[in-house]
Amino acid sequence: MQHDPTSRLFPHHLKRQLRRLVTERPYQVVVGSAAALVFATGTAALTGNERHVPAPQQSSAAVAEAAPRLNEVATRGQARLAAPRTDHNSGERTWGRPDPDLTRRAAPKPPSTKILSYDYQAQTTYYNCGPAAVRNALSAAGVETTQDELAGPLGTTEVGTNSVRDTTRVLNRMVKGDPYRTRLFDSTPSRAQIDRLQADVVDAITDKRGVVVNVAGSATDTAGGWHSFPGGHYIAVVGYKNDGRTVQIADSADPSLPQYWMSTIELANWIATRGYSA
Repeated sequence: MQHDPTSRLFPHHLKRQLRRLVTERPYQVVVGSAAALVFATGTAALTGNERHVPAPQQSSAAVAEAAPRLNEVATRGQARLAAPRTDHNSGERTWGRPDPDLTRRAAPKPPSTKILSYDYQAQTTYYNCGPAAVRNALSAAGVETTQDELAGPLGTTEVGTNSVRDTTRVLNRMVKGDPYRTRLFDSTPSRAQIDRLQADVVDAITDKRGVVVNVAGSATDTAGGWHSFPGGHYIAVVGYKNDGRTVQIADSADPSLPQYWMSTIELANWIATRGYSA
């Protein structure tokens, strides 16, 4: 029978342990091997002819000598764990980056009440409510212009201004970033449309922009005042309170009553079949 030269240094159970360690991670193999080596060195003399037990400081010296190599191998193993991963869907190699949903700051909550500072002007002609409403809204954003300068781009004639699509187009021409969007009501507004109007007013006013609204028919303000425009009319919304459930209106029709408050629900029903720019 062939003699195994390692049997004298490594008992059977120790060899099984070494075989198991080689399947572990690199830095674990080195740590385990070093420990096994120290243990084997300490037990070798017990299995040989000489009954000499190594001094404790010899085992400590072996571990100290192996420590720098262990650190180096562990560092390489950690580096492999931190290596860039490949996205199998896109093929892109990416490093571990913070989740943007976790690092993005939450938007500040809008104030419950906000009223814009604006320069009120009554309409200069009976049909100039469109240019007047746009002008009053723009003044809140710090844009100076006149009704006459706006009438041409709006397509305003003696029959008035055609649609809020025109007011949206001109407002975006005058304000940076094209922030305005057109909202149209086909008939009696739904709950969702009323909620959308409330949110749009709060967003625009918070952004220091007035809202231009095309209304038709009659409505009552919070003070009980009655306002009636059967053929249609343009107004500007320049403020809100109660988180947008009540709005402040700048109305160019009557300079003796330049502004008043109205519930957002009442305003939505006044807009019915028309729309607004916000």
